[in-house]
Amino acid sequence: MIGFVIVSHSEPLAHAAVDLAMQMVHGAAPPVRVASGADGGFGTDAAAIADAVDALADSDGVVIITDLGSAVISSELALDLRTSTVPVRISDGPFVEGITAGMVRAATGGSLDDVAHEAAAALAAKQPQGSPASPGASIPAAPGAPAPGASNPGALTPVAPDGASTPDASVDALLRNPMGLHSRPAAMVVKAAGGFDADVAIADVTTGAGPASAASLIGLLTLGASEGDTVRITAIGAEAAAAVDAIRRLVDDGFGELAAASA
Repeated sequence: MIGFVIVSHSEPLAHAAVDLAMQMVHGAAPPVRVASGADGGFGTDAAAIADAVDALADSDGVVIITDLGSAVISSELALDLRTSTVPVRISDGPFVEGITAGMVRAATGGSLDDVAHEAAAALAAKQPQGSPASPGASIPAAPGAPAPGASNPGALTPVAPDGASTPDASVDALLRNPMGLHSRPAAMVVKAAGGFDADVAIADVTTGAGPASAASLIGLLTLGASEGDTVRITAIGAEAAAAVDAIRRLVDDGFGELAAASA
């Protein structure tokens, strides 16, 4: 699994951001090390960052996520000081959102490139619908489907490997929970989709948004799918039908939020 080194000028800030991200992780959590503060105060320490990277030497790779620009400089220096050879990416994504999105993707078995991309694209979830993402932050799209803003943003089905446009499995479901596909439900979808040999995509049929890859927390959040919207769940792959059914059941159950809403 991919590990994380969180580099912050403030240790309480780093631990709070990690604690928040952990609330979105379902199942085994990725390994995390915090490298923050300098001499017991505010700042960053390249040697401490190097030690944190080396502590994750047995992981499949390490993503470093930083809070301020000078933390990036310290992280770059740390790569010259470390003793391990584990592959490392320094993310340019936003601090809190990048940690959350990256950890959710890592928990589903994403590769180093997958996790680094998800963390870098995390600011897209804050963009108003129809607004361009921040420079360098591409919104993950469904497998074989055009990215949001492309020439065919309304396409609702992924493209099968043989070039056919028909998915192996597809179902429409009504979002019943009060806040729709917000962070917690989206993380549940990512976890569920990661358990099957299938590429899963979700589109909001009501608004025409999507499709977005069900492997991407940020992609799902950019749909802006709300209570009462109909979403289309499609998949291609050996376990497409099982994957679609599992996610449909999550949607039908209101992601476990219906009982709380009625209490």
